[in-house]
Amino acid sequence: MAKSKETFGKKEKEKQRLKRKQDKMEKMEERKASAKKGKSLDEMMAYIDENGNLSSTPPDPRKIKVFKAEEMNTGVPVREEGGEEPGRQGIVSFYSDSKGYGFIKEKNTGESIFMHASQLSEPIRENDKVSFEVERGPRGFNAVNVKKI
Repeated sequence: MAKSKETFGKKEKEKQRLKRKQDKMEKMEERKASAKKGKSLDEMMAYIDENGNLSSTPPDPRKIKVFKAEEMNTGVPVREEGGEEPGRQGIVSFYSDSKGYGFIKEKNTGESIFMHASQLSEPIRENDKVSFEVERGPRGFNAVNVKKI
């Protein structure tokens, strides 16, 4: 007599597969039974109230706000190209004497601004407090007229 080719593991996997298939069929039947066909247009409509929230009731016409498309700002505000703001202050977050450049972390905005050794009025080191002006360069904003405070 030969041994059965079906092992315990194979039988268990087959049981699980059949159970999943049965569960899937039950869920499908449940969805079919609970589906509402032929909804009216009023049931399908959604409205937006005066605060921008979805609602099933139409908004009150007295509370409708009118906006002009020209006055809306839908993008990022354009930064002025003038770029020169005298009297900025910050702390030198990185400076390399050998390479001749570094970065200043601005005091008010926390923005990191590039500086080159050619724009220094006196020698500086990291963590020095400095005042500077900002100028638009080919790769972004650069600090010019950097002075130690």
